[in-house]
Amino acid sequence: MLDPVVDDTGAPFWGYAAQGELRVQSCADCGELRFPPRPCCPHCQSFTSEWRLMSGHGRIWSYVVPHPPLLPDYAAQAPYNVVLVELEEAPRIRLVGNLVTAPGAPLNSLDPHRIRIGAKVHAVFAEGLPQWVLS
Repeated sequence: MLDPVVDDTGAPFWGYAAQGELRVQSCADCGELRFPPRPCCPHCQSFTSEWRLMSGHGRIWSYVVPHPPLLPDYAAQAPYNVVLVELEEAPRIRLVGNLVTAPGAPLNSLDPHRIRIGAKVHAVFAEGLPQWVLS
C-alpha cells in the first residue's frame, strides 16, 4: 500500500482518517467547505479554517478500472477500481478512493462489473486510509 503524501495543510485530514473520521476543511468565517485543503478560502479569502465531521455517505460520481495497473505495486491486485465519490452533505466535494467489500479488504475484493455511477456508498477506514463500501 502506498502512503499518502502529507503536507501541513492536509495533515489534519489524514490525522482524522487515522481515527476513523471523515472530516473536510471548512472556512471558520463563511462556513464554505473545501477540498482539497488549502490555506485560504476561495469564497471569502479568509485564512481561518476548521475541520467539519462528515457523515461519510455519498454516491459514486465516476470510476475507472486501470488496465494495465497504473502503479507497479498494485499489479498483483488487478483488476482494481478507483472511484470518485461525491459527498452527500457537500455535492461539490469529491473524494478519490477504492470501492471494497469491507474495511481493509483487498482493492480487488469487489467485482468491477458491480460498480455503477450513482450508487450509494459510505466511508470505511483501513490503516488510516478512507475506502468506500456499497450502502
